[in-house]
Amino acid sequence: MILTGPEITAAARDGRLRIDPFDLDQVNPNSYNVRLGSTLLVYTDPVIDAGRANPTREQHIPADGYVLQPNELYLGHTQERVGSDVFVPLLFGRSSVGRLGLFVEITAPIGDLGFHGQWTLMLSPIRPLRVYPGMRVGQIMFFVSVGPIDLYHGKYQAAHGPQPSGHWRDRVPVQAVAS
Repeated sequence: MILTGPEITAAARDGRLRIDPFDLDQVNPNSYNVRLGSTLLVYTDPVIDAGRANPTREQHIPADGYVLQPNELYLGHTQERVGSDVFVPLLFGRSSVGRLGLFVEITAPIGDLGFHGQWTLMLSPIRPLRVYPGMRVGQIMFFVSVGPIDLYHGKYQAAHGPQPSGHWRDRVPVQAVAS
């Protein structure tokens, strides 16, 4: 079951979910709009290596905007800190942003129960696109969880700003296969 806008508002007020800052104007019929934060990360090596930490460059988005370029992956973040110990959040790009040719969070929309922090956004434009801090870039829906709850305590907990991939920490050594 998905939470309706009025239930999102009630849950934010009674603490079943946290959205900070919370703005009633960002509540939709069954989702909550989130805004783009002011910091981007861009990987600096020509090849991103899944087996190690990759260097990044931080880019501030000025008030007059920043132009995202095609064929580049930008890691942005939500202004809001969002999370719940009760409801499962899913984040998607807003359709109005998709109509501008910006892919937002296309591979990892689900949040873990117990995660609380700013969400890292994977931004990829089809053509050059000027974005602004504070623009409504995504929407989060909340779903009722069923069964015992095991809260998230992972590497991205309490994230502030965009977080580069920590996949290399999860790497399992490859074993040689006998021929």
